[in-house]
Amino acid sequence: MSLQPDTLLEISPLLRLQWEEAQQRYVMLYPEGMIELNETAAAILELCDGKHNLTHIVEKLEQKYEATGIEPDVREMLESALNNGWIREFVPQ
Repeated sequence: MSLQPDTLLEISPLLRLQWEEAQQRYVMLYPEGMIELNETAAAILELCDGKHNLTHIVEKLEQKYEATGIEPDVREMLESALNNGWIREFVPQ
């Protein structure tokens, strides 16, 4: 699935993103288990709150990490998350 730059994104309602003290990292919890995330993946997924799209997420991460040219990597991660059902398009009601 190709991600459009203006599509708002949110975490799937079947998953929960949270800090896991025992693991000392962010994880995605789902009914059958847990996915351990690296710092970068967690930073990207934290912004999938139904208020940000790809463009906003890239802007915020470029400011946070004082980096440029990260859009291809962020897009790839978000498309993988979208295809795996971790996130979905947010449609305001």
